Amino acid sequence: MIDYIIVGSGLAGISFAETALQNNKTIILFDNHSQNSSTVAGGMYNAVILKRYTKAWKASEQLQLLDSFYEAVENRIGTKVNIPIRIFRKIFSAEEQNDFIHASDKRDLEDFLSPEIVHKNYNGITAPFGFGEILKTGYVDTALLLKKYQSWLKENNFLQENSFQFSELQIFPDYVQYQNIQAKNIVFAEGFGVVNNPFFNNLPIVGTKGELLLVKIPNLNLDAVIKSSVFIMPLGNDLYKVGATYNWDDKTNEPTVEGKKELMESLKSIVSLDFEIVDHVAGIRPTTKDRKPLAGTHPKHANVHILNGLGTRGVMIGPHLALQLYNSIEKNIEIDIEANIKRFKKIIW
Repeated sequence: MIDYIIVGSGLAGISFAETALQNNKTIILFDNHSQNSSTVAGGMYNAVILKRYTKAWKASEQLQLLDSFYEAVENRIGTKVNIPIRIFRKIFSAEEQNDFIHASDKRDLEDFLSPEIVHKNYNGITAPFGFGEILKTGYVDTALLLKKYQSWLKENNFLQENSFQFSELQIFPDYVQYQNIQAKNIVFAEGFGVVNNPFFNNLPIVGTKGELLLVKIPNLNLDAVIKSSVFIMPLGNDLYKVGATYNWDDKTNEPTVEGKKELMESLKSIVSLDFEIVDHVAGIRPTTKDRKPLAGTHPKHANVHILNGLGTRGVMIGPHLALQLYNSIEKNIEIDIEANIKRFKKIIW
């Protein structure tokens, strides 16, 4: 008997798998790769919600864990995926300058916003009012992370690349049985695919479609992420990731003409240089109505669990929430109510 069956090998599934492995637990994952939001994610991490200059949920705790978690992942897969990089918010007026400086003086934000406005000249970007710098930032190369981690899982016979058949899952008081596998617990981490999960499909996962462009912009020479109406993330070799759109109605993984047009227009409003589109991708973010993640145990089955709803900050939230779920299962430590599925007990209890 193994310790965990994990359904899904995106950011949520990998976060829980790595947490379990670090605690010497045995695992097997199932994934048919029908969901690709983790692959196309921007992967940035920072502690501040810039629209309102507020600190993101549990941001300090998440950042405290982030470096050590991804360092362990990098050691396991032999590949660097956590890339520290500065993030600048383009400022458009003297009033916005004052707002940024005022926000940097807030007690809960002073560690994460620089009080000094950055004046830096980038070819093709006009910024007379400068940039506000967000501190303790970087990005995780999610596409590379998934590729390398899934490859490592396959090499060690920990990943089966096929669809999980719910009808073949049997639940007993002390274990679950799936086909010929017995496990103490099962964790569902399927992203937006949870809408087809009979155990958790009544949770309020709404999903937002996001589209990204990979573009080539010679001579831009960015050494930081620029955030404005879209973000522009330097990847090296004149390549940049540009995103992202938010569509609450379209639930397909296919890139759209409308999304491409929106991203191109936003990019042109920031950068005056010519660019070439190299790739255009899309995916459904597993978001919830209250914008908080989902973790917890099924009310009727003590060995059936969920880790989902990581949204746009998945590289930060994933390791933190995976550890909370693991500690809930193994040590009976309650998950924070803001992320606990018990907050929806009227729906699922």
